[in-house]
Amino acid sequence: MVSREDANRILKIALQNGGNFADIFVERKRNVSISLEAGKIERVNSGLDVGAGIRVISGDSTSFAHTNDVTLKGLEALADIVSKAAKGHNGQKDIPVIDRPANWRPDFKKKPGSVPTEAKVALVEKMDKAARSADPRIKQVAVGYGDVEQDVLIANSDGVYVEDQRVRTRMVINAVAQEGDAIQTGFDSLGGLQGFEIFDTANVEETARNAAKRAVALLSAKPAPAGRMPVVMAGEAGGTMVHEACGHGLEADLVQKKLSVYGGKVGEKVASELITVIDDATIPGKYGSLAYDDEGTPGEKSVLIEKGVLKSYMYDKLTAIKEKRESNGNGRRQSYQDRPIPRMTNTYIASGESDPEEIIRDTKSGLLVKKMGGGQVNTTNGDFVFDVAEGYLIEDGQVGALVRGATLTGNGPKVLQIVDRVGNDLGFAIGTCGKDGQGAPVSDAQPTIRIPEMVVGGILDED
Repeated sequence: MVSREDANRILKIALQNGGNFADIFVERKRNVSISLEAGKIERVNSGLDVGAGIRVISGDSTSFAHTNDVTLKGLEALADIVSKAAKGHNGQKDIPVIDRPANWRPDFKKKPGSVPTEAKVALVEKMDKAARSADPRIKQVAVGYGDVEQDVLIANSDGVYVEDQRVRTRMVINAVAQEGDAIQTGFDSLGGLQGFEIFDTANVEETARNAAKRAVALLSAKPAPAGRMPVVMAGEAGGTMVHEACGHGLEADLVQKKLSVYGGKVGEKVASELITVIDDATIPGKYGSLAYDDEGTPGEKSVLIEKGVLKSYMYDKLTAIKEKRESNGNGRRQSYQDRPIPRMTNTYIASGESDPEEIIRDTKSGLLVKKMGGGQVNTTNGDFVFDVAEGYLIEDGQVGALVRGATLTGNGPKVLQIVDRVGNDLGFAIGTCGKDGQGAPVSDAQPTIRIPEMVVGGILDED
């Protein structure tokens, strides 16, 4: 895309008027999206986006600009524009040559671009059919397919020069069930840092049936109880809570802006000794995995909280410079049009030693959460509210009736402090994390955990 020699020339122009650091991010991204509603293919979109962003860091300040003109002349002009906003006395400098090998490399066996659109449409229609066949009360189905092939070149004034390819494939389904006046929805998804080979092992029909069965089951579900009670969060619930209520608070930019409840607490006990929180970009195939982040730093496995003690935050280049340390590979951006910021990759609570079924048997009464919905978090103090998409009563250590309308209210750090059981399982969920107007593919996970007391919000019994 751009040779090392040309990249160095562009970076020197960017630093000609000052600045401590400069980088260039060149991107070529091809994507396909297909959507189905009411039994019909509504949209088939494909696109190709090419562009570059150049950034200069001068002390605490950052100047950044982007362009669609990725010719050498266009990039030199962009570098000249960015350089005019740079400050400081370092200016143009010799750029060394360094080699930063990745900790791992993904192996994409079937690039989505080589797969006919008809095959992708057939998958979408197969999910629609599977969901509708699951139960006659399924009245509406919406299916979405998406794939992205992203080629990037990242070079910086420290001498980093990296070429990388990311391929991600994803499917989502929403099923709506109706019986009389009652209407309920069920959602499920699958995806990963994988090509079309993901469908060699993933069963899209089973995913569709899961969404449909969830919607149908909720039609006859009891209203959720309200009050303080023990909550068991199953591994299959995914790691929404650790991502939202803990992960964002461990991103270094929020910490440095004093917007995180975890600020200034490295070395302190912030969770139960049973809790270890990890962000790991090196798990093959997971949706948030990457060989290099968007600043050319190799993706890492970072232990953020170890046996309850806060060990580290997630850093990009800028936040690392401010603390005179190295980035740990969490600098991510939505596209060449955005500057990188600290983001999660695959964030999870590490597995413990308890049998998940034993955790339920040892809980006399409470709520079992098998699927999380959306929610809101205040990263400044850790307060959260989450919807429960699939929850069951626990009665005398047994899984009881399905309930609907439950919410979980609490404080992330306080919840992690009181977790008293951690299972030996681990369940992942995928999503697109939004922050500062940028979306980033991530996954999160947790084992089955028990929180002795949480505030559960329910709904009034309509009977």
